[in-house]
Amino acid sequence: MASTPNRPQIPADMREFNKQLITEMRANHGKLTSGPMAGREPLLLTTIGTMTSEQRTVVLGFRRDGEDYLVIASNNGNDAEPYWFRNLKARPRATVEVGPEKFEVRWRVAGAGERPRLSRLIDYFERQQALTSRQIPIVVLERV
Repeated sequence: MASTPNRPQIPADMREFNKQLITEMRANHGKLTSGPMAGREPLLLTTIGTMTSEQRTVVLGFRRDGEDYLVIASNNGNDAEPYWFRNLKARPRATVEVGPEKFEVRWRVAGAGERPRLSRLIDYFERQQALTSRQIPIVVLERV
């Protein structure tokens, strides 16, 4: 692992934390109005679990590139990729919720030629990349 600044503080029970965020976002048309993330408008990504075949929803920060949505498979800078990315790799499509909108997306990993430009659009990307020696994928979500 690369020597780097401290990792972001992670809640003790990340599942419960995400569950509360998801509930709040859906109740408030995609906005968070309380807690440590008040005022933010993250993206909800719903995939199908590779082991369970059940829907799994995760809260992700995102940036836009034209009509596309950019997320990073950082897993908070851990050396292992996040489970949602493994789920994506098993299926070509997923569901996204942004604000009051809910829609289907196709996904792809940004190619080497576009990676430098896209990484500059994600202001927190370098901080996350500095936490791990693996190359963090930039995932491009394209509305279907």
